[in-house]
Amino acid sequence: MLADNLNSILNELPSGVKLVAVSKYYPVESIIEAYAAGQRVFGESRPQEFCRKLSEIPFKDIEWHFIGHLQTNKLKMVLPYVTMVESVDSLHLLQEIDKWGRTAGRPVDILLEMHIGAEETKQGFHEEDVLDILFNADNYPGVRFRGLMGMASNTDDESVVEADFQRIDAYMAYLVDLFPELTDFNQLSIGMSGDWRIAIRNGATIVRIGRAIFA
Repeated sequence: MLADNLNSILNELPSGVKLVAVSKYYPVESIIEAYAAGQRVFGESRPQEFCRKLSEIPFKDIEWHFIGHLQTNKLKMVLPYVTMVESVDSLHLLQEIDKWGRTAGRPVDILLEMHIGAEETKQGFHEEDVLDILFNADNYPGVRFRGLMGMASNTDDESVVEADFQRIDAYMAYLVDLFPELTDFNQLSIGMSGDWRIAIRNGATIVRIGRAIFA
């Protein structure tokens, strides 16, 4: 069943769109099953759970993305092992990741998480915050700005979700045009189990899908 779910999604994804299988909350056995079906990119959001899984999974060619709120006191548990932090949602976190990257001598690939949904509780930057950061990108040699991440409003109204995704896609295009020197700034991570098809229509280069694969 898991392999069928995975292959069904992969068959619908356009070329160039990366699937992050969101394995948080799911057991190691499910990750191994997805790996056996060909999946190599997984997303985790809780440092302790992530570290436990790392110790139990033998495969070394997995590309791990951290996709949840990351506390600065947990950076050492996460940054040495992930390919990308998709959920950089505050200036303080950005500064601490930059500090770690400079010390390690290895820039960390990050996405800036934008607040695009209606909920006030959602983490993330507003447009003016992102602009300020990217105008000062040279101040962060310990990170590599790869693009934006966002979550749509939590609603069954697909027109609202579409509008959220259209907004972040348009802003992404604006930033790419404004900052041509940021040659690696080309990734837009939007879309989850319930709305990834809408995200694909609106510029997603990364989709984060858990329940539709593992449940």
